[in-house]
Amino acid sequence: MQGNDQLGATLDDVVILEQTVEPWIILRRMVLVPSLQLILIVCLVMQMMVLFEKAFMALSSWYGRFLGPRPHRIYKCDPIEEDEELGSLAYPLVLVQIPMYNEKEVYQLSIGAACSLTWPADRLIVQVLDDSTDPVTKVLVEQECQKWRKKGINVKYETRKDRAGYKAGNLKEGMKHEYVQHCEYLAIFDADFQPEPDFLMKTVPFLVHNPRLGLVQARWKFVNPGESLMTTIQRMTLDYHFKIEQESGSSMFSFFGFNGTAGVWRISAMIEAGGWKDRTTVEDMDLAIRANLKGWKFVYVPDVKVKSELPGTLKTYRKQQHRWMCGAANLFRKMWKEILFNKGASFWWKFYLLYDFFFARKIGSHLVNFSLYNVVIPVAVLVPEINLPVWIVAYLPTIMTLLTATENPRLIHIIPFSVLFENVISMHRMKSTLIGLFEAARVNEWVVTEKSGGATNTKTPTPDSQILRRPSFISVNRINLSEIGFAAFLLFCATCDLLYGDDYYFVYMYLQSISFVVVGVGYVGK
Repeated sequence: MQGNDQLGATLDDVVILEQTVEPWIILRRMVLVPSLQLILIVCLVMQMMVLFEKAFMALSSWYGRFLGPRPHRIYKCDPIEEDEELGSLAYPLVLVQIPMYNEKEVYQLSIGAACSLTWPADRLIVQVLDDSTDPVTKVLVEQECQKWRKKGINVKYETRKDRAGYKAGNLKEGMKHEYVQHCEYLAIFDADFQPEPDFLMKTVPFLVHNPRLGLVQARWKFVNPGESLMTTIQRMTLDYHFKIEQESGSSMFSFFGFNGTAGVWRISAMIEAGGWKDRTTVEDMDLAIRANLKGWKFVYVPDVKVKSELPGTLKTYRKQQHRWMCGAANLFRKMWKEILFNKGASFWWKFYLLYDFFFARKIGSHLVNFSLYNVVIPVAVLVPEINLPVWIVAYLPTIMTLLTATENPRLIHIIPFSVLFENVISMHRMKSTLIGLFEAARVNEWVVTEKSGGATNTKTPTPDSQILRRPSFISVNRINLSEIGFAAFLLFCATCDLLYGDDYYFVYMYLQSISFVVVGVGYVGK
């Protein structure tokens, strides 16, 4: 009799358990599974769009590099001929702008490099646009300008009352001075950029001999790529940008996004396009698109390289990425109608700008990278009804990674670290992209990228020596709670897949979880 009572109690417990679990089963079958399948399909479609876009750019770049004519064959760029009668007047008047804000560490480098450019002294104006709020820095910058002025260089030290419009406002204000009206071309260098003396000699002739060229863009070269594993990964990403994105745009369409520095503009093209606008944090891209819609062509010259500094700390890098990603998405929001209803552009050109340049490259890639590999795949392993083919988890990202890595074969051993780190940063890129699209808080936040300046004077260690380097301590200020929380989520999903799954996706999720922890405790960068 007692045994029957125990059996009855056990059956009652089973019934209660079934009644408790059944709603979850129904909810999962009716809501969760269809929703997750739909999200997975959307992510895969977007990922395929990004993949085709990357493949197209890679093929275009390789064709232009190995089979197609180089820039100096497409455009005439013969050196400016000397004329005994005209003398230095044979050279056009060039304005060099250096916008800066509290750049105490690097102001001497940029001003010194600009003042050392090989160009007739009476045909060159170096304009230092100082927005510094630190009085000591302002005094130092002004003294540096006076030093070069005594050496015979026409250096203009300009300030303004406030920082309205940030960099765009600073550049726009600089163009209002009377002496600028006599200049034909404008070279721009951020405060940490150091052009070689022959920079103008190699770039300005493109504009002199080709009246429809509006912009000549040089390539960035980095002084601290081996400072840490993070800067090495940045180098890989930016090398891909210049060697693939910029080169393919230049060779196939005579258009690409201006990088905001290390370039030379035809001032008349800038004026026709409407000049600098401070409506987003990517004033350079804004100006480039408006100039292109007016019919101006651009050329990227990969052989001309300008030294610059990569962000050395995680905080600085994240701020820079926010400015770039948020600004591009916000510019799309502000310009899509202007592009779509532009009467001078063809249908296919509008399609290229809206789909390829903006949606696939500036928006879709940032949304799908985080959503698919950090959210959808980990959640899907918890739902047995969702089938995750191995090509989604392994083959597709491998192809995309290899397309990026082809430009840095010597850094092939860094690729695993690069993939894991980029997946972590994709969380912030997606957030910044959404802020730009919906014009949420911080949409116009402008934080100047901090520079150290010391990296140019010291021998940088190799990336391998940085992988195991430990910081002296982990400060509370270095803790990033969002990364720590996401690491816990991935750890849970990986453990469930290890215990109950029949695949090996947990290996990836464990590694990605560790990466989130490493970034979460500030264990990257300097």
